[in-house]
Amino acid sequence: MRLEPGAFPAGGAQLTPIIERPSPNFGGRRDNAQPSLIVLHYTAMASARDACEWLCNPASEVSAHYLIAENGDVLRLVAEENRAWHAGAGRWGAISDVNSHSIGIELDNDGSSPFSASLMDALEALLPDIMGRWGIGPAGVIGHSDMAPHRKIDPGPRFDWRRLARQGLAIWPDAGKAQAVDEKRFIADLASFGMTTITDIQKLLSAFRSRFRPGARGPLEPADMALAAELAAHFSVDASRTKA
Repeated sequence: MRLEPGAFPAGGAQLTPIIERPSPNFGGRRDNAQPSLIVLHYTAMASARDACEWLCNPASEVSAHYLIAENGDVLRLVAEENRAWHAGAGRWGAISDVNSHSIGIELDNDGSSPFSASLMDALEALLPDIMGRWGIGPAGVIGHSDMAPHRKIDPGPRFDWRRLARQGLAIWPDAGKAQAVDEKRFIADLASFGMTTITDIQKLLSAFRSRFRPGARGPLEPADMALAAELAAHFSVDASRTKA
């Protein structure tokens, strides 16, 4: 199911009217940066209302551009032209200020439950709109845990990345040929893909499996090596096109 980085989605689901709920928690994008990434999160809160109140509370010092409720409502909290405060410390390829280079989308989910059909439908309608506006390909749609595997686990193993990939809204590697287990090679392949934050093999493996091998347990395996090699070969971050 390999989707090439240059492929752009045509869109399918119809985007419902967006609810404006402005948050005061934003600033200007630094160094005239423009979005090249879309970072998906889960709220890990009891309800979308609770999440919205927190993301709009000046004391929280956090925000996102969009919040998608379990019932499919889409709330815009920060204008896309501005820098929302959703990514925190982390890195994707050569990009260290992810907030300045990304659009953040919070998904109303507690982290252990399936994502609702209405939420996923709304996300599939919203993503093509954003991707087309900023020229972001499917490889630029990532999870919070992808760019911060040392401290974040969202959107977690219950999130259906394959579903997004089938719509051209994310990437999914082919299975590839089994590779001999080699921790240094695994770390290097994931760094080539974009996961450059850490070299802690356990945290890196956990974040990688959460997205690409949910349910897998135990030490690094040939199947992990094969998928990482496919990511490096077909979805490598082009460092010349990124800014730190």
